[in-house]
Amino acid sequence: MGTPAKLARYEQRFRRAGLPLFIKDFSPTHDIFSRAVPVLVLVFIAEMLGATSLEWPLWQNLLAAGFGLAILISGFGVLNRLRGRRFWSFPTRFGIPELAVFVLLPALLPLASEGQLRQFFGVAVGNLVFVGLVYVVVGYGLIGTTIWGLHRLGAELANSVASLVRALPLLLVFSLVLFVNTEMWQVFAGMPVEFIVLSVVAFTLLSDLFLILRLPKELDVIERDAGSGPPLRRIQRLNLSISLVIRQWMQGLVVSAGVGLFFVGFGLLAISEHIYEGWGISPGSWSHEFELFGHPLLISAALVKVAIGIANFTGLYYSISLMTDATYRTEFLDNVTDELRELFTARTEYLELRKRLLPAGDPHG
Repeated sequence: MGTPAKLARYEQRFRRAGLPLFIKDFSPTHDIFSRAVPVLVLVFIAEMLGATSLEWPLWQNLLAAGFGLAILISGFGVLNRLRGRRFWSFPTRFGIPELAVFVLLPALLPLASEGQLRQFFGVAVGNLVFVGLVYVVVGYGLIGTTIWGLHRLGAELANSVASLVRALPLLLVFSLVLFVNTEMWQVFAGMPVEFIVLSVVAFTLLSDLFLILRLPKELDVIERDAGSGPPLRRIQRLNLSISLVIRQWMQGLVVSAGVGLFFVGFGLLAISEHIYEGWGISPGSWSHEFELFGHPLLISAALVKVAIGIANFTGLYYSISLMTDATYRTEFLDNVTDELRELFTARTEYLELRKRLLPAGDPHG
């Protein structure tokens, strides 16, 4: 016979796996913003600085900051009383009234102190965006997903070196052809750093888009193979999709970083100063020359840019191969889907246990 403690262990397992929406009746009021209360309080108190001004003397700013803090605390205290709570208590639930106070009350401070209407809208919009980030990060388990993924990658890199050795040569052959290409050096060596960063972001978004387009089919297969549990709701499928994208993106990041470091090292040994001159490539804004076993080595801004560019292409190639190539699926993706099937099975057991333990009319069930 199950117990409430066992039920809580299932829910903790879902949170740690980055799938909090697998929890029955998961609520933004009780489960998302209430968990983020310490962060929200820190941001809320820091915004008392909105009552100060750079043009005022120190003593006046201290008085204004204290007055602003008193207003912020009093505002929430009054709301606590209206909601039937003690004046000095932390909210046990964070609903629309609490969020409205969090967004609007700090924005009133610069408006009241200096009549800064533009800053009022800036603070209000900033707080609204922050609330949205909290909702996404906590509500969709991004922290749990990231920690789970890092733990899994660490274990995989430590215990499955043979698998990586079998998979990476294909990536390195693909990348080596690009690395010794003169045109590739001419393109990336002359590219501004801002464009390099923009290309990394663009290729990352492109690989994520491909994963998102392929995920519905993968989720259908995993859900079908998992067993007899009730179908996932749309928001649960979204939670699972985000979790899969982050986990596979982290795998691509590790591979890209490794390839980038490999080509920095390979370029140090293979691309000498006379090759730069023969290709008509400038070392860039900085370069350093040193010796190894009596032979000169040159590291430069151009080399780092080209290595990043190659790593960028490799990461995109790898992300697409994760979903399409049998070799990569066998080595990496199938391990993820096996663990997800276990979570689907745990969800079925969890729902059956809830049905036995909690009455159907229980509002907290």
